[in-house]
Amino acid sequence: MVIKLYGSPLSTCTRRVALVLKEKDVPYELVAVDLTKNEHKDGAFLANQPFGQVPFIVEEDGFQLFESRAIGRYIALKYAGRGNKIVPDTADLKKTALFEQAASIELTNFDPFASGIAFEKVIKPRKGLGETDSKVVANLLQVLNAKLDAYEIILSKTKYLAGNEITLADLFHLPYGSMLGVMGIDVLLSEKRPNVARWWRDITSRPSWQAVKDGA
Repeated sequence: MVIKLYGSPLSTCTRRVALVLKEKDVPYELVAVDLTKNEHKDGAFLANQPFGQVPFIVEEDGFQLFESRAIGRYIALKYAGRGNKIVPDTADLKKTALFEQAASIELTNFDPFASGIAFEKVIKPRKGLGETDSKVVANLLQVLNAKLDAYEIILSKTKYLAGNEITLADLFHLPYGSMLGVMGIDVLLSEKRPNVARWWRDITSRPSWQAVKDGA
């Protein structure tokens, strides 16, 4: 039982899936896709991922799935009895609702701003799409800081975003959150938000993230 993970070792979304696979102790084979050669845009790749994005997975029975968060949910549910528990029991409606709330927070109140900053400062110049727009970065950072003030309120009441047990909602922050630190934007470790900093140190220290932070 080995899942094939098609993606770029350093891509944020590929590492997001690899992180979940490590948490659940599920073996996988990385099938490297060279983004610099636009391999994700050729016909063979598009036949499996019509949006031309990484990653996607293929299981031994031929089942395929793309979108990193969807893959993460699938792996966590399919292998519920393995590795670490990272989603609540589906029978517990309230815990499931809090998890979905936290997952929505990551998707709508964190990712657009963290990934937007990464695009401007790293991806845009690297791909020759123009110079970094410092005004765009400043605006995104201003909004992100305001969002993290709300995170501080949530995390002053519970250890993690969905309660006192870690979930995918926390783990999904790791790829782009870590990119912020690499870019010298240490908003997740600000002394002004001690609970956010405590949470961030906690999730970044997990063995699963340490195993994939430098490559899936």
